[in-house]
Amino acid sequence: MLRRILLTLYRKSLFILLLICLGCSAQSAPPDTVQKIERQVRFYYTIPPEVKVAVGPLRSSDFPNYNALTITFDNGKKKDYEFLLSKDGNTLVRLTRMDLNKDPYVEIMNKIDVSGRPIRGNKNAKVTVVNYDDFECPFCSRMHQTLFPELLKEYGDRVQFIYKDYPLTEIHPWATRAAVNATCLADQNGEAYWDFADYIHGNQGEVNKEKQKDAQFSALDKITMIEAQKHNLDLAKLQSCIKAQDEKSVRASMREGDELGVSATPTLFINGEKIDGAVPPDQLRDVLDRALKQAGVAAPAHSAPVPAPSTTK
Repeated sequence: MLRRILLTLYRKSLFILLLICLGCSAQSAPPDTVQKIERQVRFYYTIPPEVKVAVGPLRSSDFPNYNALTITFDNGKKKDYEFLLSKDGNTLVRLTRMDLNKDPYVEIMNKIDVSGRPIRGNKNAKVTVVNYDDFECPFCSRMHQTLFPELLKEYGDRVQFIYKDYPLTEIHPWATRAAVNATCLADQNGEAYWDFADYIHGNQGEVNKEKQKDAQFSALDKITMIEAQKHNLDLAKLQSCIKAQDEKSVRASMREGDELGVSATPTLFINGEKIDGAVPPDQLRDVLDRALKQAGVAAPAHSAPVPAPSTTK
């Protein structure tokens, strides 16, 4: 009997101890501290009023005199961020833990689906440039003319270039049509796709001069068929593809871009390193050369820039 009583008391003691430990490892911050945290976070990160901010319970951390906590931003899609709170409740620190066993650039590239996309350059190159492109975007046109032929000629077989679709549909009414038509060409011939991309990016005005959307679409379809004839494609198959205007692959590319943080065009990823906008060629060279070096490939020799003519006598 005594043994049973002692065993019962022992089990209750273990249960109480467990509750105490759980309370120590996951306790809520005082309400006034939670309020201070929310105010500071909203101000510092410029959080819009409609976004909810939830402060999670405190946890033990690896840092002396600090507890860990998770702060969740919720605008219909929740995102968690890790912070440290000093045990005196006076200091909040953003915690960014980096796993050096993972390469973030490789992880970015693994999220980009390039299967079936036309390639320019060396398909076996160790450096890949992925450009999220909009055929109607004037900045994309500038970037395209920097990449081709300038950088393609300069980097030769060291780099491969791949385009993904990211038409800005709200401001560019014919961009999606152009992307679908380009995909129809790519389904039959990669070079036809690239010739179409070269022509459209070099002659956007030919489509823009048409004031009605249907006329713009007709102009695009005509250009598409001309490129198809140059490459002896199956015209009946191409016409059927153009008529169908299946946007599935274009929409999938746009969703992929959204997940990668693409919000404008052009947006490039050079072996995972993100570049926003139509940046100068020298900036692209810096990133390409760094990617080549990291891949163990020698960068090409660059010509010295031509000095500006002197204005003094």
